[in-house]
Amino acid sequence: MAGGGFSRLPDGSVVVALTLARPPHGVRPGAPVRVLVHAANRARALTRLRNLGLRAVYLRGNSQPPTPDEITAVLHHPDGLLWRDAPQAAQELWHPIRALMAPAGHPGPVRPAT
Repeated sequence: MAGGGFSRLPDGSVVVALTLARPPHGVRPGAPVRVLVHAANRARALTRLRNLGLRAVYLRGNSQPPTPDEITAVLHHPDGLLWRDAPQAAQELWHPIRALMAPAGHPGPVRPAT
C-alpha cells in the first residue's frame, strides 16, 4: 500500500504526503510519485484525492511524514495539491496535480483568448 504520513500545522490544518503509483493513463504508468495535499483534516485530504479518481488511497500510520520543504511547497501552491517523482530526481520541481491526472498527450483545458 502507499507509504505516507501527515503533519498538523499550528492553525489546525494538515499536510498529508503519500507515495502512490502513477495513474495508468499517463507517462510511465505505475512509477511511484510523491503527492502532497493541504486540507482541514486527514479525512478531507484523502477525499480530495479520491475525488480526482485515486479511489484506493488510504493513510495508515505516519511512517513518511512530509518534510519541512514539502510543507512549504504545498502551502505556497494555490491548489494545495502537488506531486513529483519518487524517489526524487535531482532538482525536480513540484507539479500541479492536473499534470498527473491528465491523459498523456493532452495539454489540458483550452482557455479562450482575451
